[in-house]
Amino acid sequence: MTEDAPAPRRRGRPSRKAAAEGPDARTRILRAARTEFAERGYDKTSIRQVAKAAGVDAALVHHYFGTKDEVFAAAVELSFEPALVIPEVLGGPPEGLGERLAHYFLSVWENPATRAPLLAVLRSALTHEAAAKVLRGFVLRRLLERIAADLDVPDATFRAELAASHMIGIAMLRYVIRAEPLASADPEDIVAMVAPTLQRYLTES
Repeated sequence: MTEDAPAPRRRGRPSRKAAAEGPDARTRILRAARTEFAERGYDKTSIRQVAKAAGVDAALVHHYFGTKDEVFAAAVELSFEPALVIPEVLGGPPEGLGERLAHYFLSVWENPATRAPLLAVLRSALTHEAAAKVLRGFVLRRLLERIAADLDVPDATFRAELAASHMIGIAMLRYVIRAEPLASADPEDIVAMVAPTLQRYLTES
């Protein structure tokens, strides 16, 4: 190697130029990851592709997020924005929890900006354990269990899983399989039918 040749870059360490880009670069990576996973699916998306779409070095993606699984999980979290929704869901009276949760869940899926990455998660979870782990960890542990635990009811994990199974089943039939008449039903009609069941799962002793 000649004296003026660039030194090899260590894997996982961002260049000075890339690191100086700071939080804006991290945001671009997340947005790019959400788009890439939605369009390509989990298996066909690589860290290098995410980095290219974000306009950064692949080392910076590893620096911020580590593994592909962790990038995937962060992209999913970006779609749900749990820090904003938990107070919204829990903020009202307990007797309206099922309705608020059903409204929130359907609003996320009805929004084209968040539907695409969630479709990628759901489809990938059926065939790839890493995607299934993200779905289990995020939807159950970080969303539904927090709701059930806040209500201080027994068997919070079991209740959360029942609620999740109900909502994920609706998502599969409505948005993935597109089974009629569910696929064309008014979201408010779905909420009216589903909310009492979610309420019973999460609050009844």
